[in-house]
Amino acid sequence: MIVLGLILLVIGYFTGLSLLYYIGGILLIVGIIFLVLGNVGRPVGGRKVWF
Repeated sequence: MIVLGLILLVIGYFTGLSLLYYIGGILLIVGIIFLVLGNVGRPVGGRKVWF
C-alpha cells in the first residue's frame, strides 16, 4: 500500500492530475498507519501478521 501510494503521488505530481495525487497521499498515510500498528503488535483488521 505504501509503494502504491508513492507511485500514485509521483504520477499525479508529474502529470498534474490532482485526483491521483490525493489518492496516493491517502494510501501512503493509511499504509504507514498500518505499518506502525503492525509493528507495535496490535492486530490490524483482525490479523496479527500481514503477508
